[in-house]
Amino acid sequence: MKINEMRVIVTGAASGMGQCFALSLCREGAKVAAMDVNEPGLAELARTASDLPGELRTYVGSVSKEPDVVDVVRRASEDLGGINGLVNNAGIFRDGFLVKLDRKTGGLKKMTLEQWQAVIDVDLTGPFLMTREVAAQMIEKQIRPGAVVNISSVSRQGNMGQSNYSAAKAGLVADTRLWARELARHGIRVGAVAPGFIRTPILEGMPEKMLEKMIGNVPLGRLGEPDEIYRAVRFIFENDYFTARCLDVDGGVDL
Repeated sequence: MKINEMRVIVTGAASGMGQCFALSLCREGAKVAAMDVNEPGLAELARTASDLPGELRTYVGSVSKEPDVVDVVRRASEDLGGINGLVNNAGIFRDGFLVKLDRKTGGLKKMTLEQWQAVIDVDLTGPFLMTREVAAQMIEKQIRPGAVVNISSVSRQGNMGQSNYSAAKAGLVADTRLWARELARHGIRVGAVAPGFIRTPILEGMPEKMLEKMIGNVPLGRLGEPDEIYRAVRFIFENDYFTARCLDVDGGVDL
């Protein structure tokens, strides 16, 4: 697939890696449907993309809500002339230990069901809904080839304090392999990228000592850049023999 011939939905596009993906694709001539719950962020993204070679349209909606997903995919398909690419990037954190003993009070603090479910809804159910709807319109409109890129995480290996996030990102890699096999007959490839610690607003807002400790565990000794993850996304889109696999782009970190 050639990037300048792609019509791609990017979720979580208003900030961080999603913003980088949307702008980079648009810079290379793709038509991009940028989806996010952050309407002001999408408006700023549209202004930034206005002078780029491609075309960018914005859609407000939550990947965790089925009516939003169905509506956005339908409208994006109509607006862009059919969708042949998807980047499942939207994700949230609600970190906390499964059970933690407070040494001062002796009391127990537990990860709540709300913490668990919020992350599963966005980080795992969201890609399920998006991929289902995008794949359905590709098949119905007989659009070939097509490709889906799921953004997983190094945390899929199991990261302390992230039971919910680790489960979602591990599940997403399992679904990547499964969906790739189910959809191959329709000319749709599915791959995943698992970033390590990437320079985004979330990480840059961490306490300095915590950030230094995190970087100290990375053999390359630095945070990754969003563009370095985009290059992996681009590789999957452009390489027509890549499917059912996950690319680790993590600086060699081992959690």
